[in-house]
Amino acid sequence: MRIGINASFARKPGSGIGQVTINFLKKIAQKKTSDEFVLYLEEDLPRDIKLPKNFSKKIFLPAWKRDDLVHKIWWEKWSLPKMVKQDNCEALISMYQCPTILNKNIKHVMVVHDLIPKLFPEYLNNWRKRLYWSLTEKAIKRADKILAISSRTEKDLIAHLGIDPQKISVNHVDVDPIYKKRVQTRHASSVLKKYRLKPGYIYTGGGLEVRKNTEGVIRAYKFLLEKNANEHFVHEFPKLVVSGKMMPELAPLIVDVQKLVKELNLSKRVRLLGFVPQTDLPALYNQSVMFVYPSHYEGFGMPVLEAMSAGTPAITSKHSSLPEVGRDGVLYCDPKDVLDIAMVMKNVLLHAQLRLALVVRGKERAQYFSWGKFSAKVFNVVKNL
Repeated sequence: MRIGINASFARKPGSGIGQVTINFLKKIAQKKTSDEFVLYLEEDLPRDIKLPKNFSKKIFLPAWKRDDLVHKIWWEKWSLPKMVKQDNCEALISMYQCPTILNKNIKHVMVVHDLIPKLFPEYLNNWRKRLYWSLTEKAIKRADKILAISSRTEKDLIAHLGIDPQKISVNHVDVDPIYKKRVQTRHASSVLKKYRLKPGYIYTGGGLEVRKNTEGVIRAYKFLLEKNANEHFVHEFPKLVVSGKMMPELAPLIVDVQKLVKELNLSKRVRLLGFVPQTDLPALYNQSVMFVYPSHYEGFGMPVLEAMSAGTPAITSKHSSLPEVGRDGVLYCDPKDVLDIAMVMKNVLLHAQLRLALVVRGKERAQYFSWGKFSAKVFNVVKNL
């Protein structure tokens, strides 16, 4: 069987879809099979992905070279289906939701991560985004099989797009293996020195989109800091560390954390790191006293799984897919209630035994997720169409 794979996001390893694509390719490349795979790309693969002889690559760009939504629609809706047909593929795996629609004789399996533009219309703030999402919805409905990365996404597909439940299968993703490796003391010290940090800080990261609720964490931190000044429940109150690329020009979709920290008079207490490369993240998690991620909505919630894998006590939201990922390996808060976020943070801060229990339970929960399981299910779904 000749199987095409839309691996376009392999060029964006810092994104969640990029991580899923890269780790899926690494696993599927290890599989002993007589099937042929054709990878459709916009740039060549990272050097650490080694492909066997039954894999080939097609790297191409549309006539519209500018990397924007016009380019994206052109590549996914027109260029890609044409290539898949020319290569006589019997099936295509789309590693993310996109406008690709194929001829009926070519089976199409689409991985759907979330329906954020459907649930948060503020993301559709220009005609190009509205067009892209409209085309994507049509393509999701036309796919032969949908792999939702969480039960939450499965429910959203049924409730908001009217997808037949028989067409959907839940297939949990994992995080990069780097988070499951032991952080060496020398590397941890190097990362702390690089960002001018001392161990024991409170950490939040995973993006600065408004829905991820970094503002809620900062305001909860401010509340606890002031409470500690009066009650002295902690001798030395930890600093708050925030990572994530700062793009204030994208407000109101992105939180202007610099402005918020300044307004709350927290400049001496909050460290804004900006973008942090993945090689530094395991140590950044590992050296913190806790990771706080009270997101309003996630299709999965990779940062929570990263924290659990790295052995960091985690606090997250009781909403969307996050309880599905964290189960009893994390603590939960109401993301809409700053006081509730603060009280859960205080609980973790004050109780060393609770932190230890969260580390153990978090690591146990993280073992459930596996790229091997994810990749095997994708492959089996394609073969059984």
